[in-house]
Amino acid sequence: MSEPANQPAVRRDVRFRGRVQGVGCRVTTREIAARFRVAGFVQNLADGQVLVSAEGEPDELDRFVAAVVAEMERYVAGYDVEQRPSTGEFNDFHVRR
Repeated sequence: MSEPANQPAVRRDVRFRGRVQGVGCRVTTREIAARFRVAGFVQNLADGQVLVSAEGEPDELDRFVAAVVAEMERYVAGYDVEQRPSTGEFNDFHVRR
């Protein structure tokens, strides 16, 4: 069986709604990102949402977002995902202030 071909990288901006600030969402998301081949950032937004902007292969991003949702589900009321082309601007995954 051959290895699957690498998929081109994409960017996903995920906006989490609910009681997602002040509950360790940013630190938890950064820790989860360390287990995946993703780069980008997590940031609190002024409107109370948390933005996760990550780049990587689509399947890897699916698994990463699912892991964040599973870990933070008790705080997340919903989330929206926007996919865009990858910019390649990130070298790691970090908390943005």
